[in-house]
Amino acid sequence: MATKLTIAVAQIDAGRAAGDERIQWLEQQLDTAQKQGVELLVLPELFVSGYNVGSQVETLAESADGPTATVIAGLAQKYRMAIHYGFSEADSGKLYNAVQCIGPDAQVLGHYRKRVLPPGFEASFFTKGDGIGLFTWRGISIGMLICYDAEFPELARQLAIAGADIILVPTALASGWGWVARQMMPTRGYENGVYFVYANYTGLDHGMCYLGESFIGSPMGSVAVRAGSEEQLVVAEIDLEQVNIARQRLPYLQDCKEYQ
Repeated sequence: MATKLTIAVAQIDAGRAAGDERIQWLEQQLDTAQKQGVELLVLPELFVSGYNVGSQVETLAESADGPTATVIAGLAQKYRMAIHYGFSEADSGKLYNAVQCIGPDAQVLGHYRKRVLPPGFEASFFTKGDGIGLFTWRGISIGMLICYDAEFPELARQLAIAGADIILVPTALASGWGWVARQMMPTRGYENGVYFVYANYTGLDHGMCYLGESFIGSPMGSVAVRAGSEEQLVVAEIDLEQVNIARQRLPYLQDCKEYQ
């Protein structure tokens, strides 16, 4: 079992076009990340299609094993890195706001569909997912949430109780919600004793302005590294021993069982 893992968040300008432009940008990030020893790279919500794209989210939707998944699997294998990304998933006549993680052997490690859909764009186009997002890689238990999901403490707690050491959260957080990224999300890591990886957009997308400020947070509630408001690759090494220390120091997960 690995006890350390080097993780990167690739914060992209939301104005970049879907398709080849995003894939070319991703390959540049992977090349940079590989030189820094990154083993897992995390991308924002709906990375493949873009977030604020209206009905285009239907035409840009793919199956979980569609053409973009094939391309990303090839990149994961080429750069010997796991890639976690968001996409609009088409399945049996329904659309889901989904993520999946593809490992360096080009195999899918984990797949998850967003369970809580905010009103407006998402509620209009997507169907709610209904399963917990958790997978194990290199002996590390990794949980998955998407954006609004993480604003519900119950869902992060559910993953932590199920054994998650790290929670990955691709997001599309607008600039008016800075306190979510700066206070609420680091608290999710602290109250559950997990590493918390928050991958956001920056820039403008069809009139929507994104905050940026992607970060990797520790189980102690501190932020190991945070992006600014431009495109950026941020990297941090996580140490699972810090998860054990945090949970021994404040045994929230053990003590909360009395109230479940």
